[in-house]
Amino acid sequence: MKLTKKKINELLDKLEEMYPDADCALDFGSIFQLLISVVLSAQTTDKSVNAVTPELFRRYPDAGALSLAREEDLQDIIKRIGMYKTKSKNILALSKTLESQYEGQVPEDYDKLIALPGVGRKTANVVLSVGFGQQRIAVDTHVFRVSNRIGLVHEKDVLKTELALMKVIPEERWSRTHHSLIFHGRYCCDAKKPKCEDCAISAFCKTFNS
Repeated sequence: MKLTKKKINELLDKLEEMYPDADCALDFGSIFQLLISVVLSAQTTDKSVNAVTPELFRRYPDAGALSLAREEDLQDIIKRIGMYKTKSKNILALSKTLESQYEGQVPEDYDKLIALPGVGRKTANVVLSVGFGQQRIAVDTHVFRVSNRIGLVHEKDVLKTELALMKVIPEERWSRTHHSLIFHGRYCCDAKKPKCEDCAISAFCKTFNS
């Protein structure tokens, strides 16, 4: 079953009805804090990140403060999340780079963002979308799984999935769709036990209808 443009828009409308509050689940008070939170969220739940960032941002609210932190102190604050040693090193180096090259400000530029320590394609897209309001599709495990399972795209890796989604989804819907797909993956289309019987978009789903 190939989804036509009309069917894709109907599917996206339905997802938005299902998850009207779909948005970034990370807690932050500035674009810098958003960037740090997204870096910390790699291979870790947003809930786990939100548990450690209040103390982190209380002590180091901006790039200037964090750039002067001791790596051991950062590790102590975020040690409850996965890969905390690598992430402590990255957010420290990232903050020093922001201070030395961008006067402590997060650049609104994809190439400059991915050049920062610990910042990859997904992180840059999230920051540009959530922080700067650009239309972006950031592909995490939920977006990758759900978009391919439904049949929006048929790709084998994250990058190809992102590029394919950009072709089939209207650009003005990129950011909203990103959040809707995450929420659907989180609350309905589970990796191992999808709730197909409760799914409001099963009529559109390639896997369900095969």
